[in-house]
Amino acid sequence: MTGQSKREHRTGLLNGFAAYGMWGIVPLFWPLLKPSGAAEILAHRMVWSLVLVGIALLVLRRWAWAGELLRQPRKLGLVTIAATVITVNWGVYIWAVNAGHVVEASLGYFINPLVTIALGVLLLKERLRPVQWAAVGVGLTAVLVLAFGYGEPPWISLCLAFSFAAYGLVKKKVNLGGVESLAAETAVQFLPALAYLLWLGSQDRSTFGTEGAGHAALLAATGVVTALPLVCFGAAAIRVPLSTLGLLQYLAPVFQFLLGIFYFHEAMPPERWAGFALVWLALALLTWDALRTARRTARTLAEAAEAADAARGAGGADAAVEAVEVPAHTASGTAPGALNAKP
Repeated sequence: MTGQSKREHRTGLLNGFAAYGMWGIVPLFWPLLKPSGAAEILAHRMVWSLVLVGIALLVLRRWAWAGELLRQPRKLGLVTIAATVITVNWGVYIWAVNAGHVVEASLGYFINPLVTIALGVLLLKERLRPVQWAAVGVGLTAVLVLAFGYGEPPWISLCLAFSFAAYGLVKKKVNLGGVESLAAETAVQFLPALAYLLWLGSQDRSTFGTEGAGHAALLAATGVVTALPLVCFGAAAIRVPLSTLGLLQYLAPVFQFLLGIFYFHEAMPPERWAGFALVWLALALLTWDALRTARRTARTLAEAAEAADAARGAGGADAAVEAVEVPAHTASGTAPGALNAKP
């Protein structure tokens, strides 16, 4: 690895830690916005995120994608679905944190990779490797154990996991960059959110401007809280391998889990520890399988390249192409896709 690539990799890692670190400590921010309710905080988050990302795009002069998006009704429809799903995710998460359910919210992001795999099987007809099936089975057992412990299914966790997994699935099909995607989604959210805030003001129920300048500034800062981690994540995604991002993604729910226990002092009875332990076992299986598959794929590609070089020296270009075809196909069939990064 050259000096330049080492610096790029180090920069990517720092940005990755920053992105997932900020997502991990965000439970500390939402309680600062009380007495605003979850719905008002959510609406401000939508409005100020669009303002901030709009300024960024104006500075960068990156507007060409917007015209192309407007000429593609199907893609525009997918953006609308993504905006709807992430609205549910944001709203449930803000409510959960401010209602004292930080640990259960962290569980949602722990089980998100398992839900993503399940959706891939059900909706995209993807085929799983045996270890992935084992991880999904252990994850399902964990949910049953937690349901027994709670006396009901962990609805907050399941809602967060399924909404974020669905969001990731739709975003794959939209195929927009991080900043552009956030701009498009918040543009869809903007008018309903602004209308809701104006209605709150007309009913004298808005806290923006009535709780002091500091409170108003904090509500406006929801745009920064949304956009800044995404910018860091984008900087990391282009500099570090997907397998590294897959491991870094667990930082956020780990930080949230620790905050829930040690800062917010939420209860952790034995059955909840048992459920979390099973979830962590499932994630360990998933991570091990992904890393093993990535190494196997890299080895297969290296062998294919060596075979191509040998064939090129022995029999020309046609032999080289023939030598690389089968290994390349094998590598593509085993490419890892188990881990899902946070937006």
